[in-house]
Amino acid sequence: MKANYINGLWREGQTTTADINPSDLSDKIDDFAVAEAQDVADAVAAAREAQPGWAGLTPQVRADILETVGREIVERKQELGDLLAREEGKTLAEGIGEVNRAGQIFKYFAGEALRCEGGLIDSIRPGVAVEVTRQAVGVVGAITPWNFPSAIPAWKIAPALAFGNAVVLKPAEWAPASAWALVEICSRTDMPAGVLNLVMGPGRESGAALVANPDLDAMSFTGSQATGAAIAKTCLENHTKFQLEMGGKNPLVIVDDADLDQAVQVAVNGAYFSSGQRCTASSRLIVTEGIHDRFVGKLKAALAGLVVGDARDPQTHIGPVIDGSQLERIMAYIERGRREGADLVFGGDRVKAATEGHYVAPTLFCNTDNSMVINREEIFGPVATVQCVKNYEEALAVANDSEFGLSAGICTTSLKFANHFKRHAQAGMIMVNLPTAGVDYHVPFGGIKHSSFGHREQGREAIGFYTSVKTTYVGG
Repeated sequence: MKANYINGLWREGQTTTADINPSDLSDKIDDFAVAEAQDVADAVAAAREAQPGWAGLTPQVRADILETVGREIVERKQELGDLLAREEGKTLAEGIGEVNRAGQIFKYFAGEALRCEGGLIDSIRPGVAVEVTRQAVGVVGAITPWNFPSAIPAWKIAPALAFGNAVVLKPAEWAPASAWALVEICSRTDMPAGVLNLVMGPGRESGAALVANPDLDAMSFTGSQATGAAIAKTCLENHTKFQLEMGGKNPLVIVDDADLDQAVQVAVNGAYFSSGQRCTASSRLIVTEGIHDRFVGKLKAALAGLVVGDARDPQTHIGPVIDGSQLERIMAYIERGRREGADLVFGGDRVKAATEGHYVAPTLFCNTDNSMVINREEIFGPVATVQCVKNYEEALAVANDSEFGLSAGICTTSLKFANHFKRHAQAGMIMVNLPTAGVDYHVPFGGIKHSSFGHREQGREAIGFYTSVKTTYVGG
């Protein structure tokens, strides 16, 4: 059994949850302790006690520890990437890439620990100096999802620690092994006890206890809209600073002048890789009428060449979805699309593989419009829709007609269209001739509208959430 990590000690739980390989339901990775309310309270209390001492260390000490963590993650990326693919279902190549990114995030924020800058401003009053500095927020709670079980914990933990905060991490119950491995690496550094704590278990129990704790200074959450809204309400009641990332329904616009082969490659990558289980996935393909038929034909041919199977099989392009309930949810959306009158032109079925797992074929709907639920709600599976529009102007209007605004892309060879789209697409991240999914570790991540709330994650922007600004006046 893998235990929770509280105040520098591994603490077993009275109950456990099993982490099952979605590629092979007979393969149990391990049992993971469920943190009860008292465990969560103890973790927050330990973080509260440890945080001032951690913030009081020199930034070089914090930087060295983060660098050590990042270096080990990168050195073990093959092993940890295999674990990630086994527990989450993304392909081995994707799992290794994600783990490597997690290591790079720690190494990046090791440098940022040394760049927590302030300023000196002249006062309008003679003989008075004004200093503007940043200081740690305090105790940060982090609730992370299952679809990026290594990278997302890293991009919450690393900046929090870099700037002197203590952390209580609650990873998703469907994929706890990768987060546990990350915390285990941290536990063997010189990081003081209580600075980083791990509490595992279901969100409705362990997660709810963490969010409700009044001793939290900040809460960073990535997950569903409904849960995000509930967290926001609780944080407001407790005067807890909060940051929310809540998904997307991301458009990829393909105009008549696009490089057709490139557009197909971009669409397949963005919509179907990682089994479509990315909040930045290209779930809406908006295609102008001059290229529509040729694009759909080539896209169907590309989908026919994709292999669905065990995530760790090198021949696999698309692994399973994470869980049986997620599979049922995806199949319900596919049936909803049929009932709404969309044309199912590829996939739509479960897939049988060598082992029993949660497999679904890459699925494509055509003749859809924005009134359909499959174009309004996040399906979070290997399902994409095509909408045919007259021209670029209509494509942009359709792309922006969504309550979400995380990522948006365009395939075009026109500088005019590309520049206009960059300015007018309603999303926090814009991709030109690139998949809507896939961002670097050193740049801001986040969206607008209902996709995100609060400061951006990653990059230099992360300092805005994990620190507070202090203005000090000094008289002569």
